[in-house]
Amino acid sequence: MTQINKSQNFVTDRLDTNFLKWAIAITVALGAILEVIDTSIVNVALPDIQANLGATITEIGWVVTGYAIANVIVIPLTAWLGEQFGQKRYFIFSLVGFTISSVLCGFAPTLPFLIISRILQGLCGGGLLAKAQAILFQTFPPEEQGTAQGVFGMGVIVGPAIGPTLGGYLTDSVGWRWIFFVNIPKGILAVIMCWLFLPTDSKATQHSSRKVDWLGISLLAIAVGSLQTFLEEGERDDWFNSSFIFTLGIVAVLVLGLFIWRELTAKRPAVDLKVLRHRSLAAGSLYSAILGMGLYGTLFAVPIFAQNVLHFTAMQTGMLLFPGALAAGIMMPILGKVTSKIDSRLLIASGAIITSLVMFQLAKINSNTGTEALFYPLLWRGVGTVLMFLPLSLATIGSLPKSDIPAGSGFYNLTRQLGGSIGIAILSTLLARREAFHRAILSSDVSLYNSATNQRLDALTGAFQGRGMDAHTAHQQALAVISQTLDLQSSILSFEDIFKIVGIVFICTLPLLLLLGKGNKKASVSGVD
Repeated sequence: MTQINKSQNFVTDRLDTNFLKWAIAITVALGAILEVIDTSIVNVALPDIQANLGATITEIGWVVTGYAIANVIVIPLTAWLGEQFGQKRYFIFSLVGFTISSVLCGFAPTLPFLIISRILQGLCGGGLLAKAQAILFQTFPPEEQGTAQGVFGMGVIVGPAIGPTLGGYLTDSVGWRWIFFVNIPKGILAVIMCWLFLPTDSKATQHSSRKVDWLGISLLAIAVGSLQTFLEEGERDDWFNSSFIFTLGIVAVLVLGLFIWRELTAKRPAVDLKVLRHRSLAAGSLYSAILGMGLYGTLFAVPIFAQNVLHFTAMQTGMLLFPGALAAGIMMPILGKVTSKIDSRLLIASGAIITSLVMFQLAKINSNTGTEALFYPLLWRGVGTVLMFLPLSLATIGSLPKSDIPAGSGFYNLTRQLGGSIGIAILSTLLARREAFHRAILSSDVSLYNSATNQRLDALTGAFQGRGMDAHTAHQQALAVISQTLDLQSSILSFEDIFKIVGIVFICTLPLLLLLGKGNKKASVSGVD
């Protein structure tokens, strides 16, 4: 009888442990989804916010830029903040702050108030993503990491695609303020679940008296803030032709050097850069930046093409991206089951090759491209992204000692975020430059001395005169049509160029995978790979 009771207690404890682990996984994933969706949900509502608050195009851009800057400043500090205040306390504080700042954003009466609220939202939300991933690595044993990270990855991959769809629907249906109010019930639910399921912080962290590295934090804020502003605003201000952007670039480089020196020499640094002694983390973080460029860069380019060339609405653009996000969401838990059995480097290489092929397929776009032609490439893009994202997380962080996981996760997520910003900055600049280049080439063939041009001009002029226009007005209208055709064709050719470039970059960076671990081994005990 005693033996039976022991067996029953063992089974009950095992069930309780499994339930708690997955409750923690769902809890932190919900927090991460809140942060990820908010990086893209605002973009589609910017025109409405601009009109409602009476802002210029330059001013309204700071609604996005302020959030992004605050985000990247906090991400590398998440390990230190978790140590200083306790992991559970810090995560709940971040969720509460994020929810309250969402309310402030929704009620914002002026643009400055909205920008300040978005900065507060970014500061609170920045810790959710990196800390959520670190908690999962600390909660699950190595053999279950694939499935756990699959649950987490669903939010990270699907979130950026859901954001524009949800944002477009809410903006069109009930107004732009609801893109912030929608966070309230999700935030409250996440706080309750964290309070119930996250393990209580140890007394050592609850009463931490560790000296604060204020100099390191200040240097980090200046360096990363300057770099992010440089990337966000550079194209808009014509890069180094602007004294403001030039100054930001110089400040970012100089202060970043000082920050690295400070953190490597300080006894108790705010950001532990020595964690990069792990070869897998250093190589994985570098490849994470490449992944960020591909993930966020294409998510930036495809909507612009759909709206500017195909004249899709925000809602239609969101629905165009949704099947790929759905495919990624389905693939995540499936891949999580098999990652422990297959070399992560093979999976990442497969994802990179698929993504490259998708980019080359997207490079075939033209003015007649429709939803059907984009459906399968974007679907396969979702599959390729999952094949890279999940195994890369496991290969980069999975082999770290538990004590180094919070710092490693923060650095890994920072590189992906900065990689996305760098990718968007590069692609937006290339789009503008290549469009001007192609227009100049096409314009050289469109001349009044060209017989084909004159025939086309005469045909258009005659058509407009047939609608009742006088000869002069009809001629001017015909010239405008030809100019618009040149703009359209040069725009399409510039999109073809950047899709090809992204595809080539993924192929060229494949050798970096040789520096990664297999991703399915147990955590290193010594702390050095």
